[in-house]
Amino acid sequence: MMELSFEILLAGVLAGAAPLILATMGETLTEKAGVINLSLDGTILLSAMTGFAVAYETHSLVLGFLAAGVVGVLVAAVVAGAGIYLGQSQVAVGFVLTLMCRDLAYFLGNPYSRLQGPQVGLSPLPFLKDIPGVGPVLFQQNLITYASLVLIAATWAFIYRTRWGLELRAVGEHPHAAYARGINARRVQLIYALLGGFLVGLAGAAFSLCTKPGWGRPQGAEGMGWIALAIVIFGGWHPVKVALGTYLFALLQILGITFQGVLPSVPTQVFQVAPFPLMIFTLVFMHLSQRPGAERWAAKRPWLLRIIRLLRGSAPRALGQPYRQD
Repeated sequence: MMELSFEILLAGVLAGAAPLILATMGETLTEKAGVINLSLDGTILLSAMTGFAVAYETHSLVLGFLAAGVVGVLVAAVVAGAGIYLGQSQVAVGFVLTLMCRDLAYFLGNPYSRLQGPQVGLSPLPFLKDIPGVGPVLFQQNLITYASLVLIAATWAFIYRTRWGLELRAVGEHPHAAYARGINARRVQLIYALLGGFLVGLAGAAFSLCTKPGWGRPQGAEGMGWIALAIVIFGGWHPVKVALGTYLFALLQILGITFQGVLPSVPTQVFQVAPFPLMIFTLVFMHLSQRPGAERWAAKRPWLLRIIRLLRGSAPRALGQPYRQD
């Protein structure tokens, strides 16, 4: 019974984290290019509404996801255009957009509130789903979960094993040096800002068409954009570490729901908000681990030293800084 419970827990973590994986991988690509898209929370809500509305009207999940992706691209284009070409503050533009997109989603999505619409179902893989242990966990999922697992590996391989990934990192670290070597830094930043926006848009549709089917107020995806931004920092802008942070957050959410039944005397709000302060604590710990004396202090605690080295990461040097191409 315990083994079955563990399998269910692990399968739930993989499925529950899938939309956030799309968002965090998209934001990782964007920030690796030196662009910070702070509009994630509003973009996820607006794309969730758009994806559900289009899928409901057309009875096509594919069109719903495509429409949501287009919304993500359009919002990212505003952030990129204002920050890259007009030299405006990416943080300010993104923050304004997240508020605008959130209110726009609730306003335009009102007619679709609480309607029954299409949703992504399970797609068990023949033969593989019957493998003892890993079969029920990995191979009895939906297509979004499969795509999220593939995306993690693809993002890592792209960033660290391809020439385009090398250009991406060069632009994020030293755009002027990259430009001097013949790389069009602005174009690279624009491409990955739009690609990241597309993935964030898909994440919104994944919420309303899969993880939290339907549309309403609240929808269930509120705050996920801010969590995605925090997880990218938590993961040190490394796709694998970012993915681990995403799965950790999903695990905390599921454990919170589980403990509601185990400890009925504790208010449910405590379990609902518990993952958020834990993420804040982790970010504070990461900040402290960046200090020069952190490793010396942890030298007598090998387990703590390993954690510090695992979590250590640095932001792209040109992140959020306007680049003027002469």
